Amino acid sequence: MSSPLLRGQTARRDAANLSRESMYQIVRSPVVTEKATLVGEKNQLVFRVAIDSSKPQIKASVEGLFGVKVLAVNTVLVKGKSKRFRGRPGQRSDVKKAYVQLAEGQSVDLSNGLS
Repeated sequence: MSSPLLRGQTARRDAANLSRESMYQIVRSPVVTEKATLVGEKNQLVFRVAIDSSKPQIKASVEGLFGVKVLAVNTVLVKGKSKRFRGRPGQRSDVKKAYVQLAEGQSVDLSNGLS
C-alpha cells in the first residue's frame, strides 16, 4: 500500500493533465444561494462538484476553466435528505460542494457562460 504522501503526489500529477471535458465533469455548476453570495464578498466561489473529485482536481479545473489563481479548496459532502415522493419514501442524492478561495484581485463573473 502506498503512503498518503505518494497518493497526494499522484493526485496533483493527475490534476495537471485534465482535459477540458473532464474539467466540466468535475465542476458541475455554481451554487447561487444567500450563503454563496455572502462568501463571494470574501473572494470565494461555491461550486457543485462530482462526488469522487479531489481537491487538486477541483483546483486544476477551476483554474483551467476560468483562468484564475486558486489559493485553497474546501469541500463539503452534503448527505441527501429522506423525502416522500408521491407518497412513497425516497432519498435525495448526496451532493459535494467546493468552496474555492481565489487569489487577491481575481474574480469570476458567473452570470456569463463559459466559452
